[in-house]
Parts: sequence; structure tokens; C-alpha cells
Amino acid sequence: MADRVLTVSNAISALRVVLVVPIAFLLLSGDPGDRNAATWVILLAISTDFFDGYLARRLHQVSELGKVIDPLADKIAVGTIAVLLVLTNDIPVWYLVTVLARDAIIFAGGMYIRRKKGIIPQSNWPGKVAVTLIAAYMFACMVRQPSLGWLEDVLLWLSVLMMIVSTANYATRLFIGRRVASGV
Repeated sequence: MADRVLTVSNAISALRVVLVVPIAFLLLSGDPGDRNAATWVILLAISTDFFDGYLARRLHQVSELGKVIDPLADKIAVGTIAVLLVLTNDIPVWYLVTVLARDAIIFAGGMYIRRKKGIIPQSNWPGKVAVTLIAAYMFACMVRQPSLGWLEDVLLWLSVLMMIVSTANYATRLFIGRRVASGV
């Protein structure tokens, strides 16, 4: 795996971060039409999360940089949109704190592994499922359809469950990595 910088998949990951700017503008404008437009931009941002990884593998463009950009783009986009949805009273503050705490723990663990073992850990499936459920929950809340209240509740608790599972999975990888590195 050559360390490539300019790849289609890395550009798509970077686009996810760039899309946060129009999403923020549209969500904070207060105009219902802008809010509807924000839902479409968020759907586009969500789709980039699926396409970047798919294209990286399909086009043989998996890179060390891509292993950093993809999850970092997720964390920036999800964290920023979560903050915006708290500001617009669409999601509870405790949920934002949970999302940010999870991301901070995973980021710190990844940095530790990078420093100690010289590798960049890849995202895992529980983490990808958690991010998808977080995005789905935030999207359902953003749409503001009273008939979707039950779906919001289901997505809320499924995303919390998957955040716990994915954090435990990352912590296990970190702990096993530390045991292997120390020879235990």
C-alpha cells in the first residue's frame, strides 16, 4: 500500500468536511426552506462516507493518509452537526457529550497506537455502524416530523448502544495492542 495523497477516495473524505460549512449555514439560518436544503446536503455528506471507503478498495487507493482522513472527517462532520443540532434544540446535550466523548477516546487511542506501534489503526465495523446510526438519528431529529418520534427513539438508543460497543471494541484493540507491545 503506497502512501498516496491525491486519490479520489481522499478527496471524497475531504469533501465531507467541506460540506459542513453549507450545512451549518443552512441549519442556522432559521428558514424552513434552508433547513430542507440542509437535509439534502447532509444526505450527500452521509453518502460520501460510504463511497470513499468503497472507492479506496475498488480503485486500490487505500493509503495511510486515507486511514486518517476518513475517520477524522467523520468525527469533524458528526461533531459539528451534533453541536448545531443542540443549538437548534433538535438533540439533547447529553447525546452531544456522549458522541464527543466517544470520538475523543477513539482519537486518543488511535494516536497512542500510532506513537507506540507506528501504525494507524483502521476503522472497524462496530465503529462504522455506530457512525451510521448516529447520522441516522441526527437526520431523523433534523427532519422534525412528529410521526417519526418513535424512529428517533429507536435510533437514539441503538446509536448509544453501538457507541458503547464500538468504544469497547476500540478499547480492546488498544489494550491488546499494549499487551502485545509489552510482551505480556
